[in-house]
Amino acid sequence: LFYDMTLIGEVGLDLAVIPIGDNFTMGPDDALRAVKFLKPKTVVPAHFGTWPIIDADAESWAARVEKQTETKVAVMKAGDSLVV
Repeated sequence: LFYDMTLIGEVGLDLAVIPIGDNFTMGPDDALRAVKFLKPKTVVPAHFGTWPIIDADAESWAARVEKQTETKVAVMKAGDSLVV
């Protein structure tokens, strides 16, 4: 997470993949801030739920993102695909 991410947001971004797991990566709060900086049309949360130390709740994070930004959230499972 760094403030110059706002420069990317000024250009426009269709998709961002952002970690939310909190240990070893950004946590939910920093990830939300990153979405606010980047302003992507869609965000996919990553690096969560694969083992207990990074067991963030992607659905509640998605609700926060969609309430506080105009970004759509695509919470995906292994094998899912997304057309951008």
